[in-house]
Amino acid sequence: MTAQNQPLSGERLADQTSRRQFLQSLAAASTAAWMSGEPRRLWANETPPAAPAATADTCILLWMGGGMAAPDTFDPKAYHPFEVGTPVEKVISTFPAIDTAVDDIKISQGLPHVAQVMDRATLIRSHVLEDLGNILHSRHQYHWHTGYVPPQTVAAPHIGAWMARVLGPLNPVIPPFINIGQRIEGNGESEELKAFTTAGFLGSEYGPFNIPDPADAAAAVRPPQGMDVGRFQNRYRAYQKLVQQSPRARYASDYQQESMIRAMENAYRLLESKHKDAFDLSLEPKESFEKYDTGRFGQGCLLARRLVEAGARYIEVTTEYIPFFHWDTHENGHTTAARMKQEIDRPIAQLVLDLEQRGLLDRTLIVLASEFSRDMIIEGVPGSNARDQSRANSDVLQEMRHYGLHRHFTGASSVLMFGGGMKRGLLYGESAPERPCVAIKDPISITDLHATIFTAMGISPRTAFDVERRPFYATQDGLGVPVRELFG
Repeated sequence: MTAQNQPLSGERLADQTSRRQFLQSLAAASTAAWMSGEPRRLWANETPPAAPAATADTCILLWMGGGMAAPDTFDPKAYHPFEVGTPVEKVISTFPAIDTAVDDIKISQGLPHVAQVMDRATLIRSHVLEDLGNILHSRHQYHWHTGYVPPQTVAAPHIGAWMARVLGPLNPVIPPFINIGQRIEGNGESEELKAFTTAGFLGSEYGPFNIPDPADAAAAVRPPQGMDVGRFQNRYRAYQKLVQQSPRARYASDYQQESMIRAMENAYRLLESKHKDAFDLSLEPKESFEKYDTGRFGQGCLLARRLVEAGARYIEVTTEYIPFFHWDTHENGHTTAARMKQEIDRPIAQLVLDLEQRGLLDRTLIVLASEFSRDMIIEGVPGSNARDQSRANSDVLQEMRHYGLHRHFTGASSVLMFGGGMKRGLLYGESAPERPCVAIKDPISITDLHATIFTAMGISPRTAFDVERRPFYATQDGLGVPVRELFG
């Protein structure tokens, strides 16, 4: 019997109850958003916030879904190899550190290609996350992607939707918000993923163009196989009427209905455009394709590069969040991290090099992040009463599955940034060298990190819309402060 189908203890039942309540609150917020009218820019009787001078035109988020362990990637600590009988408390990093292109920056073994481009990077080691009561991936991913702690009474927009709404598309044919690599349906937490992979109250036209598998991206921008253009046009018009006449439409505001129609029109315009070739990976030269081809994430990075060239505004590429897979290491942490690094290392470095070679890196902000880090001992932060979710509970290393960073750690996480006006070869912030490895220098919250990203894109962190007669800001309560030391 696996951990996924064991009878629920009282503690796990309580956690399931929390999850149900979370989903109910998200559903209520989504319904409210569907019924809401047009959100209007709001200045709250004050001088409109001046848009900062943009240092980037496009943002790429490389999302390490599931909780990437900083001590085994970008913030290596003292290394202890696997040895049966070793007390777990002695193990912080399960990979040795390696040199990079910057003398005072070392990262973890298994990332040699990223190490070679660290002279183009800003590395933050003091990104601090909140425990949020229960440490649930769904809650923390919602918080990171929207900037707001769930539940909210309104559906908070994804940061990509903010960029789509405030800045508009760079190329009117290319969707301004593109999400690559995350399968929503059949995931195990489909509703939770849908809750933040959305434009929220801003309207469907600013939501994501979802591409679950980059290998299938070309098919997503073509009529179905065997369907001629005339038949496809007729089906498109019929679908428009169906949307307007659906039972849900009776409860939707005119604005939300019109926004959905505009989203459909935008998608239809792409299907008729030559720019759809940007989605076709088969058009990439073989030698170039092979540099990225480490799997779905690698192909996603290649697709992101092609879309930047075509004029995309915001692109998210994910290693994909699936409970208990990929970076969600509740056991076999070391073995899994080694595999994940093989998938991400070369494509990330190649993305940086290709954009640089094409003269696009300076105006493209690449951000690599995760919802939290991991620790072999501590769940959350010291003193947290969050439930321990590790499957590898043992005080000593007895077998390989015990070796790795299994528990969710929110005290410090790593964020890697390239291009977009950020400094090159910068190490910012610090976490403690010994457990607890919390941020001890220059901590950066989600609110301030988002303010930094928005500022680079030319959006004031105080940008707000009137929603249900109250202001809703790009950063929580408009309080985000960009970290100026990161800018070049």
